[in-house]
Amino acid sequence: MYHQVKEFLKQKLGSGYFKILKSNYLFLKSLPYGSNLNKLAEIYQCDKWGAHFYTPHYQSHFRKLKYKKIKLLEIGVGGYHHPNIGGSSLRMWKRYFPFGKIYALDIYDKSFVQEKRIRIFQGSQVDKKVLDNMMAKIGEPDIIIDDGSHINEHVIKTFQILFPKLKDGGIYVIEDTQTSYWPGYGGNSENLADPETMMNFFKNLTDGLNHQEFILPNYTPSYFDKNIRSIHFYHNIIFIFKGVNDEPSNVDVTDPESVEADEIRVI
Repeated sequence: MYHQVKEFLKQKLGSGYFKILKSNYLFLKSLPYGSNLNKLAEIYQCDKWGAHFYTPHYQSHFRKLKYKKIKLLEIGVGGYHHPNIGGSSLRMWKRYFPFGKIYALDIYDKSFVQEKRIRIFQGSQVDKKVLDNMMAKIGEPDIIIDDGSHINEHVIKTFQILFPKLKDGGIYVIEDTQTSYWPGYGGNSENLADPETMMNFFKNLTDGLNHQEFILPNYTPSYFDKNIRSIHFYHNIIFIFKGVNDEPSNVDVTDPESVEADEIRVI
């Protein structure tokens, strides 16, 4: 019955007016749940809750940004190659962040999703020229979410290009990290130390949080060492917080008078 009514309204109103009607209907339906991402995901039919269990983590980490004038960029619109399917998560983010601007990139033309406060770009998530041109138009996002191809090589390369363009204090999220174990996506379940997988790439970044403790006189901290404040791993999703990581060690290993340093050097 629902689909029959939907098609009838589309025919009578046209796709443009139907889109506005649906947007208003979902907004009214969501009024009691503006701060509840689980419910918003259900209302906007977003798979970040139900098929996945991401929204509680998003709510925990995004709560402080809810009423800020943020810029959110999501890689992947959804709907694969189908021209009129996708955008559920973008509409959910638009509803959750009432003062936010929502941007997205997809390999396919998803321009039909565009509406007030939602802008779509087309191109590959590993095309540096595409990403650079897009970021020149967006500016520095407060949040970047990679829900794109989920191919390990793509996830790593996209992060290497986009993380430096994230606003200081911003949050970078990688979804669906289960593909780190799936060979079809360049993953590996047999060798859990495979350096080509996204999980090992991001796990290796955790050592950089403590780069001030390395007993390596000639070590030069990487960009990620110096600009990642924390990394949170959950089932199939990672949150990376950007910020200056310059807290000094509590021990100066170069001090010849330091007993603690002497013990460290001996060990």
